Amino acid sequence: MTTHRSHTRRAAIAAAAVVTAAAVLGACGGENVLSRGSGDIVAVAARATPPPSSSTHNAADVSFAQQMIPHHRQAVAMADLAATRASSPEVKALAARIKAEQGTEIETMSGWLRSWGERVPGDTSGMDNPGHDMPGMMSAEEMDRLSEASGKTFDTMFLQMMIAHHRGAVAMAGTERSTGSYPPAKDLAKTIIASQNKEIDQMESLLGAG
Repeated sequence: MTTHRSHTRRAAIAAAAVVTAAAVLGACGGENVLSRGSGDIVAVAARATPPPSSSTHNAADVSFAQQMIPHHRQAVAMADLAATRASSPEVKALAARIKAEQGTEIETMSGWLRSWGERVPGDTSGMDNPGHDMPGMMSAEEMDRLSEASGKTFDTMFLQMMIAHHRGAVAMAGTERSTGSYPPAKDLAKTIIASQNKEIDQMESLLGAG
């Protein structure tokens, strides 16, 4: 009796699985999946499974990440200088925030590129930067001058350079917002636009107060 009930229960479960598969896959070309074997049902189900989210990115998303990473790295290099060369506590605090925010964003974008099988840019954007043609990027000569400055002279140079740097990042983020397709990248671009515009306002106020 127990064996009979067990067979009956297994048969009912199998039938329910086939019916469920048929209901889910009924929209796949109107095929009669009930007439197929279980292997065919699995194959059809695999074809019906949506692609992973990483497949929704496009070339603009890749370009955004590959350019914004070295752009952010240069901002971090500038912020590192402020820790020992700035005289204004406000400038030091701003630099620390920029370093923390953009360091986290670098890691996020690097993760995307790795998941897409794309190149992650090397750390070559500090004092000797080959990507100076990107919006807002400082030349090697400008970075050298900043590294040699100190006190109030450094504060002024840092603020002026970082304002230009932020404006370049905002422009790049705007391009991603209009041409990218990967939702997290577009969201990050939106965050960059909001946060860096706010910091631009703060830096302009500090320059005016100086």
